[in-house]
Amino acid sequence: MTLHYTQTVVILRAPPVVDRYGNTTSERDWDRATRTTVRRLSVQPDQSTEDSGDRPVVVSGWRLITRRGVDVDLLPTDRVVALGRLLDTDGDVARWVVGGRHHHTEARLKEVTG
Repeated sequence: MTLHYTQTVVILRAPPVVDRYGNTTSERDWDRATRTTVRRLSVQPDQSTEDSGDRPVVVSGWRLITRRGVDVDLLPTDRVVALGRLLDTDGDVARWVVGGRHHHTEARLKEVTG
């Protein structure tokens, strides 16, 4: 498979919410998120699932891949705007190492609708 690194994404990083007692929570304040534009990436479709329970839900998977030798500042708590979609980072960001050197970075992303 040949990848063309032609997509541009925006990484959204939100600070954690601090509760009324001054404790940092796991919730994020997306209204105060910083925006970082990253160019020359590949964002490709990945697995998707559907659930037709009480409320139909579709989880669409996407995979972000960097060029060889390129890393990207992406955390599991970040969101990504790509291909006109708002995507959550799904799990850890994989930084591939070959021969003791960084080869490329991959991240699974997901969009939940329904």
